[in-house]
Amino acid sequence: MHDARLLLELGDEAVRRLRRRGYELDLAGLEAMSSRRASAIGTVDELRAESKRAAAEVGKAAKAGASSADVAPDLTALKERARELKERIREAEEEVEAAEAALRDLLLVIPNLPSDDAPDGDSEDDAVEVRRVGEPPAFGFTPRDHVELGEAMGILDFGRAAKLSGARFSLARGPGAALERAIATFFLALHTGRHGYTEFSPPYLVSGQTMTGTGQLPKFEEDLFRTGTGDRGLYLIPTAEVPLTALHADEILPAETLPRAYTSWTPCFRSEAGSYGRDTRGILRLHQFSKVELVRICAAEESPRELEVMLGHAEACLQELGLAYRVIRLAAGDMGFNAQLTYDIEVWLPGQDTYREISSCSDCGTFQARRSGIRSKDAHGGRGQVATLNGSGLPIGRSMAAILEQCQSEDGSVTLPEVLAPYAGFRRILADGTTE
Repeated sequence: MHDARLLLELGDEAVRRLRRRGYELDLAGLEAMSSRRASAIGTVDELRAESKRAAAEVGKAAKAGASSADVAPDLTALKERARELKERIREAEEEVEAAEAALRDLLLVIPNLPSDDAPDGDSEDDAVEVRRVGEPPAFGFTPRDHVELGEAMGILDFGRAAKLSGARFSLARGPGAALERAIATFFLALHTGRHGYTEFSPPYLVSGQTMTGTGQLPKFEEDLFRTGTGDRGLYLIPTAEVPLTALHADEILPAETLPRAYTSWTPCFRSEAGSYGRDTRGILRLHQFSKVELVRICAAEESPRELEVMLGHAEACLQELGLAYRVIRLAAGDMGFNAQLTYDIEVWLPGQDTYREISSCSDCGTFQARRSGIRSKDAHGGRGQVATLNGSGLPIGRSMAAILEQCQSEDGSVTLPEVLAPYAGFRRILADGTTE
């Protein structure tokens, strides 16, 4: 969440930057709300000071009244004034609460300020390609997509998944399920063993406060799955970014312990509201999928460097698998709500003859940390701001799709990347679904 004072200090610069991502900041409205809050707080302070003086006068009069009956009328009047002041303070405090709530509601829906390193534009067509790694495989036959391959081998069953849960669910069977587990285990081993991440197994249900702190609420309410009603309601996580980032909500972290690097393999749940018609075939866009997530927490000034570090860790997954991919920098208007700069990694899918997103790595700056109340303190007691970053490292389903498509043979078999064989327990999935 933004600091209203900082936005007002930036003024037209804040308007310019937010306009790049399609948000029109009402500076006058923001200033009016901030002034209302400041005025309400000032009124409370004045009334409390006056109440304190009135209480002292009541005490003085009561003491004097002990030796003089003539003071009684004045004491009654003073007590009535003190009572009236307490009532006015209560009303003024309610105004402070209302003013603060109105300002908070506004600040909660203002997206992060985009970095000037993000190109202009509002669609994937405006992204800037940074690099390509690996050559897309050249086949002497027409490559099949992962749906056709998986169903032919019997390792993916979308019909039964639909029978169980409806559209946009998948069911992996036998070697398919083993391959999913192998991919996730390999990614976790890579990130914890080589890249220094600490692995967590967090709750999959979190509170509305947790969702708000990490920027999912109120913006993405319709894209979330909620359980229960009223205050007892919890949300299924859309990504492990949510619990991993919120681990330190309302905490002050020792500066010498930064950066921190966390990872987790969890299911993710998304209603995908508004995305119907996009990547609906197969396992590219599901209501439930699993993903290995990366989260980094660092000193605010270190976030640009940390973004490059995390991007390299996500890329390493594809490099180890030997899959062709490219990296793009998203346009300001196409980034997620929390991000100030985002790189997407797109893997080559021969079945679609194009690159498709497999990871987004985002620098959120201090945006999420402010919302969640995460700060730092150095050894001398100096307070500092922290930044949060997150990225996919990587989603299991999309990784599986890319492996099936890039590693297929004309006979319908798939040879796994060598690094996966020890985790899967086999090297090939044959056309009839058996392994060797």
